[in-house]
Parts: sequence; C-alpha cells; structure tokens
Amino acid sequence: MDLWSWICELPSSDEWVESNSPLVFKLAIEEDAKHNTQKLILFQAERTSGSNTEALVTFSISLEGFYYPSQNPNKTLWVSDPCPLSADKPFLPLLLQLLQEIIARAPIAYDTTCPRSQLQKLKPEPVSWILDSHSPESFSTFFNLVFLCRLFWLCVCDAPAEAGSLYMESLLGPNLSALSTCKHVLRTFLTSIGVDGELCFMHTLGYMLAKWLILRGEAVAVNSQSPYKNNLRLGFSYATESHGLWSLKGYAPVLSMTRIGGSDHDQYPVLKGKDFVLTYALAHQQLEAVIQLEYTVEFHEGFIQVTARVDNLRFHVSKLSFSTNDNSNGNYDEERHFPSRIRVWVGPEIGATYVAGLSLGRSTDNPEREVKTQKVVKGNFGKSKSSSLPRLKATAITSTRKTMKNWKWEQDAEGNAAVFEAVLCDNTSGDEVVTWKPRGVGGDPKTKNGIFRKRYSGASRTFNKSGSVVFARDEYGEEVGWRLSKDMEGSVLKWRIGGKVWLSYFPCDVQSSHFETRCVDWCDEVDLPLIPPGN
Repeated sequence: MDLWSWICELPSSDEWVESNSPLVFKLAIEEDAKHNTQKLILFQAERTSGSNTEALVTFSISLEGFYYPSQNPNKTLWVSDPCPLSADKPFLPLLLQLLQEIIARAPIAYDTTCPRSQLQKLKPEPVSWILDSHSPESFSTFFNLVFLCRLFWLCVCDAPAEAGSLYMESLLGPNLSALSTCKHVLRTFLTSIGVDGELCFMHTLGYMLAKWLILRGEAVAVNSQSPYKNNLRLGFSYATESHGLWSLKGYAPVLSMTRIGGSDHDQYPVLKGKDFVLTYALAHQQLEAVIQLEYTVEFHEGFIQVTARVDNLRFHVSKLSFSTNDNSNGNYDEERHFPSRIRVWVGPEIGATYVAGLSLGRSTDNPEREVKTQKVVKGNFGKSKSSSLPRLKATAITSTRKTMKNWKWEQDAEGNAAVFEAVLCDNTSGDEVVTWKPRGVGGDPKTKNGIFRKRYSGASRTFNKSGSVVFARDEYGEEVGWRLSKDMEGSVLKWRIGGKVWLSYFPCDVQSSHFETRCVDWCDEVDLPLIPPGN
C-alpha cells in the first residue's frame, strides 16, 4: 500500500475539473465467487470548491458490498476536512486531521493528569516540519502507518465485523513492516509533538497491535500453517541525546514479547480455557520503558574521560483498554504483568579502537551475615548419684540475621560496554522471581500471602499503585567510566545504548493457575559529542 504517493500524484487545480467523478484507491478487496460479488474498502478523492471558488479536495473512506441489498450497498465511514490544492502543503490538513483523531481515540487512564480535551490540540508546526525534512519516499511508510491507525478505529469499531476482518487480514497484517521501515520518521514525529502526544499515539498503536496479536494467536491455534505464524518484531524504540542525558524509550505490546516460560508454553495462550477473562485482560497491556543515563566528558592532558551513571529507569505496564473506575469486570482489569529483571547497557560502537579502558563503579555484591550466639548455663552443685562430680547443664542458642532488599543490583562488562542489572528477589529466601514456577491455583503457597501476592498495595509494596517501578540515582548512583584517545577530541562519536526487560505474571487478586514470563530487548545509538568547552 503506497497511499501517500497516490495522493501526491493527484491532478493539480487547473487539471482537475470539479464535475469529474471521484478518484478511487482500492484499499482492500474480498472476492465472493459464489455470489460473484466483491467487498471493498475504498479511499476516494473528490474535487470541490470553497466559498471563494478556491480549488479544494475532500477525501473519504467508504465500504462497498458489506450491507444487505435492502440497504445502501455503499456506506461512507469518514470524510476529511477540505484541503486547498493551491496551498504550499495542500495535504497537511489531511495529515493533521488523521493524527488528531488518532490521539482523540487513544485508550488512556481515567485518572490521567492530562485531560483528553488538551491532548487533541496538536500543533501544526511540528507536523509541517516533518513534511519538509523528509523526502516523499521516506515519508510514505510513516503516512501509511498513520492511516492504518485511523482506519483501524473505523473498520473495527464503526463497521460490520466482515470489514474488520478484511482490514486485519488484507491491510494491517501485510503492512506491519511499516513500523520498522519508518522508524526514523516516527522517531522525529514523536520527539517533535511532546511526550503527552507521544503516549497517546503509542497507546493507539499498541491497542491496534494487541488486537492483531490476539487474532494471530487464535489463527495459529486453529491452523499451525497460518501465515500469522511468522514471527514479527512489533516493539518500537528510539534513543536521543540532549543536555547531558542519553535516553532510550521503548514500547512493546506484551503479546509481542518473547515467552520464555509459563503455565502454557504456547507463545499465544490467549482466549483459552477457564482463564479466558484473565488472559484476555492481560493481552491488552503494553510495556513502556524510559532508560535515562547522565553522562559527562572531561578533557585531560593525555586522554578524554567519559563517565555515565543511571539517572532514571522507569518501567510501566500500561493497560490498553477503555475501562473506567466502575470496576465492572471485577479484579481482572487490575491484574497486570510486572518487571522482574532489568538489564541496561551502554558503551562505544562495536569494534571501536579508541577506548583505552572501562572502569566499573560497583563491586560484586558480597553481603555480610550477622551471627549471634547466646549461651545459657544452668548448673546444680549437688552431687549426682553415679558420680562425685557436681551436676551441670548447658544450653547454646545461635541466631542468624540477614537483611535483603527486593531488588538486587549488579554491574558487569561486555567488552567495552558497561552493564547495569537489577533482579527482583524474594527478600526472605533470595529466590529470583523471574525463575519462579508457581504451583496450583493462586501460585506457590510460600508466596500466597507474601509481598508479591499483594504487590500493589500496603506499605511494603514492591511497585507503586499504577504498576510502575522507578529507579533513580539515589538507588543506583555508581558511575562507570571510559578513557578515550586524545585524538578523538572534536569529533562526535556513536555510542550504543540498550535494554532488556523481563516481565512476569502470577495472580495478584484473583484465583488462577496462570503464570508466565516474557522478555524484550532494544538497542539504539546516541551521539557522544567530544567538543571542548568554548569551541
């Protein structure tokens, strides 16, 4: 689907007569050989005029052949605002309208700090700049992704079920590669509209992908030869450098993450058995990560010193649903995956020869154990019957005290890359949660009433009430450092930054035997400017 190129090749205002019939782009076609009919999803462009006879073009999306003969066989689902053909960017209003309507329909929490009415006000300047800074060829896949997101709401929510199925099979599935091919343009778009608009757009994208992944899971369960069986990497991440910070943002629908263990070893255990409601709720979740590292550069007489340390690591499992605070589905809407292991790495590009050495800032954990020994001596100075010696009794009591946190932090090195790792543990036994295999309904008896069973409530909860976990420099502030050759002064290097996150699930407030662990990894590049002050 190359819809943007088709739009750009529309006739100019002088060539396009208003009385001409609309130009049609057939988005999807389904043939019914039995009845010799077709079902179509159409995109149309129609020449119109404004109040001052200005040449305008109006776009529309319509269905054909999805309704019974007694009804109108054609139905228009959506009509755009008129676009002036004589303008410098005639189709900018179309793009803005699509984006604003995507953001307006995004699934957001009912208690968000940003009102939905404010989220709809997308400024035109950033979008206009994206049009200017990218060629039509590179911009085309981004427009296709935006159009697919808008078309999703129309075909799945405002049309017959057959239209939704045709959209999923013929439009969304074959064009999911746009998510990776338009990564550069999507990164520019997200950074230019601000974090509030970014979250809304990525929630819509995540919700759309979650629905497609559920469909793929059902198709694979029915037919092992299903075309949906091919594995796709549907997560998205991008990295930036600014104001002394390296930042990596990552998004991944839970079902797109690799499944490494659980109560059902199928990658897509959705809509099966007695846990239908629970697994359906868990399928509508998305991991959202922010990895933020602070770095500094110091110039010495014979070398350049680069240091980095954790500034903020934030991991949130977002619910991709439109539920409110009425709790109509009981406790199932509150069940969610949680981070159980986090691995972050940063370092120079592979094969770099300008790094003289890497220095870590944290020793391998060597915990102390406090041992208390108490001796109680009880004696009787009388003589026993069998001996002339005094009778004596002694008792010794030994106690061990060991204090552990829920998260265990470590540092490591892989070549010249520094690795920061956090592992969630049971603070009584020390067992790593990512390796747990609960038994029976409600999970392992030893944790049934433990801190991970009620992990979002209570004074000693491991996560905050929204299901997030945050690590700041107060928790993990040790820095790592690299010594670089002085010859690199004045250049801008590429530095690698990446992360791998494991999510686990076992029941929190419901009775179920379902549990699983999934993981996803991201890796990107950021700039490291080695420009001395004053240059």
